[in-house]
Amino acid sequence: MAVAERPLVDVATDFPVLAREFGGRRVAYLDSAATSQRPRQVVEAMDLFQRHSYAPIHRGVYELARESTDAFESARDRIAEFVGWEPACSIFTRNATEAINLVAFSWGRRNVGEGDEVLITEMEHHSNIVPWQVLCEETGATLRYLEVSEGFELSLDELDAVLGEGRVKLAAFAHVSNVLGTINPVAEIVRRVRAAGAVSLVDGSQGVPQLPVDLREIDADFYAWTGHKALGPTVGLLHGRRELLEAMPPFLTGGHMISRVEREQSTFRELPYKFEAGTSAATEAVGLAAAVEYLDELGMESVRAHERELTAYALERLPEVEGISLYGPVDPDRRGGVVPFSIDGMHPHDVAELCDRDAICVRAGHHCAQPLMRALGVGATARASFGVYNSRDEVDRLVDALGRAREVFGL
Repeated sequence: MAVAERPLVDVATDFPVLAREFGGRRVAYLDSAATSQRPRQVVEAMDLFQRHSYAPIHRGVYELARESTDAFESARDRIAEFVGWEPACSIFTRNATEAINLVAFSWGRRNVGEGDEVLITEMEHHSNIVPWQVLCEETGATLRYLEVSEGFELSLDELDAVLGEGRVKLAAFAHVSNVLGTINPVAEIVRRVRAAGAVSLVDGSQGVPQLPVDLREIDADFYAWTGHKALGPTVGLLHGRRELLEAMPPFLTGGHMISRVEREQSTFRELPYKFEAGTSAATEAVGLAAAVEYLDELGMESVRAHERELTAYALERLPEVEGISLYGPVDPDRRGGVVPFSIDGMHPHDVAELCDRDAICVRAGHHCAQPLMRALGVGATARASFGVYNSRDEVDRLVDALGRAREVFGL
């Protein structure tokens, strides 16, 4: 397959940490699926807010507090605009894990019961498995899995068969697999789930950072993602359908989310504040707004094209390493910027440690996806994942480092 000779975007100098060197070698950060690096524009926006405008949000009537509150709510508006959703139905959470738990606890415990089913897939991150396990244990519902095919994708025929049985109340699935890189046809899955009378939740933790995302087109009932994989700080978002959110009770309770507190009972505020108990992470919200602004200026089509080309190049070069096995769809158009692999005779942790000697950062382990590892028949893999700041020469460095690692093991 042909790949670009030059990166489609060249922004590495915007990321201060990437100038670091270890052992005289510049760092090659290939772990963006775990957490992305932040450009200076994000760091500077957070610093400016802290230095110039920081005060309690939604609390004071003085000018500094009003300015801080405006910055926080403007950040919500900008982030919601980035993904095409209503700001009032865009709820700040700590991360995507908390966003999914919010739905499981608040919507799930009122709508899922004995005899019902929650449908997920074998490729889910633990954050989109464990909340549903707990929900099913508490309610008597059944947790079911869609299998991952030999081509590392989901079967829509299997989806239809399970939905056709009429017991699924909610289907939760990843937009992009954090292990395989598989890009799921989320809009089509959502359409089929709704036609079956069920509710959909999409884990967009890997989707928003890599793909142009318009939530109006996907039309899911709930969509969760996190900023720390999208060039921003650790703050999450839950975008939900208004009628569902309005009917749901609060997940966390306490300050800020209340309208009035009496001695025996309380009433709660309107959306989105009903779900934002306590003091919100205002600095992180401002940082994430700066991150999506940065991504918008690059253009998400360019971001996707850049990471697609790097993935294609990695899929070309990595098979040169003897004994290597790659996982995920063969076609780079059907996968995100993630390439998991294993090498015969080497544990993935050894692979990662030896790559680190060349200042190359790759992940090793089960990637918070143990059911998927079992389905693949492996205990763990190494994983290279790409961001806007990576380049072809870093793929070349990875291939060279893997060759040297084999030599260390006498392979």
